[in-house]
Amino acid sequence: MIASLALVLLAQLAGEVLARSSGLPLPGPVIGMVLMLLFLVLRDRGPRALPRRLPRPLTDGTLEQTGRGLLANLSLMFVPAGAGIVGRLDVLEAQAAKLALVLVLSTLLALAATALTFVAVARWLDPGRTPGPPESAP
Repeated sequence: MIASLALVLLAQLAGEVLARSSGLPLPGPVIGMVLMLLFLVLRDRGPRALPRRLPRPLTDGTLEQTGRGLLANLSLMFVPAGAGIVGRLDVLEAQAAKLALVLVLSTLLALAATALTFVAVARWLDPGRTPGPPESAP
């Protein structure tokens, strides 16, 4: 578990370093997730010799168990942010209309991006079929 957690934290650290040093308009943790994805793809679909050279916790399912454990406790990560918001309710009250507008617009944009991504991936996986409800037989 230590090696798995260290890999997750190293991916996030590498993402932060890349984001700050390159000036990319992406947050470091997002770059770290992409790096972790690349590692997992290389581990699972790369050269056959690669898994034999990696430490056992990174190839025997411990990495996946560590990820599940982190996801199961993800809600705890939001407690400090919630406490910080409660401590600044005056700012929240002064900017309530702007915040509400941004929340609604960003939610709509996220839904639209998700739907468009789904359609694009569905067309990419099955070029002859358009996504939607199945056609009924006559």
